[in-house]
Amino acid sequence: MRKLEYTFKTDTLFKMLFVQYPELLKKLVADLLGIPLQSIGQFVIRNPEMPPENLGDKFCRLDINMTVNGQRVDLEVQVCNGGDYPERVMYYWAREFSSALMAGQGYSTLPRTIVISIIDFILFECEEYDSFFQPLEVKRHTLLSDKMGFHFFELPKLPADVNEDNMLLLWLSLFKAETEEELEKIKEMEVPVMSQAINAYYTITASSEFREKERLRAKARHDEAQALYNARKERDIEIARNLLKMNMPHDQIVKATDLTLEEISKL
Repeated sequence: MRKLEYTFKTDTLFKMLFVQYPELLKKLVADLLGIPLQSIGQFVIRNPEMPPENLGDKFCRLDINMTVNGQRVDLEVQVCNGGDYPERVMYYWAREFSSALMAGQGYSTLPRTIVISIIDFILFECEEYDSFFQPLEVKRHTLLSDKMGFHFFELPKLPADVNEDNMLLLWLSLFKAETEEELEKIKEMEVPVMSQAINAYYTITASSEFREKERLRAKARHDEAQALYNARKERDIEIARNLLKMNMPHDQIVKATDLTLEEISKL
């Protein structure tokens, strides 16, 4: 099978594709939110820019912030679980929600704010691939407010077979696809929106603009990995020095750190 060099989960591709093809984004959001496409009147992408100077920053998020019929919607794609993803999305929600309050306005004017996460890992111990959270009273399950909402779509839980009539599963299958064969299988269903999305994928990935943006992002990821490696190495050296002072055998220090016997001997 021919593995894709870039997937719909690649953050630069995700951002460029759906910003440059807003009608595809509108259809995607309608299916993720479970609302009719024709019910969307107001649809605005609030952060379409991708400044090159920010792409090299490991803290740069390539999410898509939108205003959809007066409500704020933040669409995230996350590949790795750092162990704190629920807290992260609550932080993103809080920042979006609080920033909507203009000077002199009352709290009741704050808009409904929803964070949608398409994630490539299992987050919840259940069979369902889609989960939606709102604040409820724990005994009566009374809704506190509909202005807070979190959608999670867990790609590893998707069923193997997808029907061409299930648009939500078709979209999620695009994001899950890792090979050219998987994309072609979806395209062979002859669902117009899917064909448009796949054609847009090939157009974006062939562009020099995308290649340069992805180069900057890849460099940022490499620099971050190198920085983490160096930090772990320094930590292990410090631990080894302390253990050597305690006359611990070298083979035991190897087990307690990621250092080799040669590195420990040099210390």
